[in-house]
Amino acid sequence: MALSVRGLPKLSTTKASSKATRVVTKASMYYGADRPKWLGPFSDKAVPSYLKGEYPGDYGWDSAGLSADPETFARYRSSEVFHSRWAMLGALGCVLPETLDSTKHVPWFKAGALIFDEGGLDYLGNPSLIHAQSIIAILAVEVIMMGLVEAYRASGELPTGYKFSDKLYPGGDAFDPLGLADDPEIFAELKVKELKNGRLAMFSMLGFFVQAIVTGKGPVQNLQEHIADPSHVNGLVEITTTKFTPN
Repeated sequence: MALSVRGLPKLSTTKASSKATRVVTKASMYYGADRPKWLGPFSDKAVPSYLKGEYPGDYGWDSAGLSADPETFARYRSSEVFHSRWAMLGALGCVLPETLDSTKHVPWFKAGALIFDEGGLDYLGNPSLIHAQSIIAILAVEVIMMGLVEAYRASGELPTGYKFSDKLYPGGDAFDPLGLADDPEIFAELKVKELKNGRLAMFSMLGFFVQAIVTGKGPVQNLQEHIADPSHVNGLVEITTTKFTPN
């Protein structure tokens, strides 16, 4: 028996290996008509007909009908995947500066300004790794590197001759050097995990932004102060008693 849905290629429940069978079962539970849905057992009449469980992360929720048009749905899917990836990187980048000696444990919204300090900024505290002293040079390198990667992804072909049609998940040695997507069944499950973590990261970034505006502190310091005194240091108290804009 095979489950033919997008994002879950050639899933077969007749695998000989117990490990493979376990992976198939775990991956296939996120796709198709029997996948988990946003209202649980009460989802029968709440899931639009155009959400059939073909794609990763489809829990049948589209109350506003934003994905009714297939072309619009495709654009939203691409946007969600890319925003998820950036949010996961951003969430990590918002937490790390407060934990590193090299950034003087400052909150994320002040970490970038350290490049203007005398001596510049050593990435991860190691001057031999990246010793940043010019914001213009950093910007130029980022534009060139990201521009090249995005140009290759958008064109569907690498200089090595490797071609791909799926621009959301190009794969290959350049975009998947660890070979995490070599097995299509594992790949189908990883797509779901990526979106789950990405959606959580997008909410986290929103929380980091609001925290910075309201408290003027980073997420690590906010967490430490909340744990130390949860009844007096929490979101409700901060919002109703302070109006702070980080500078």
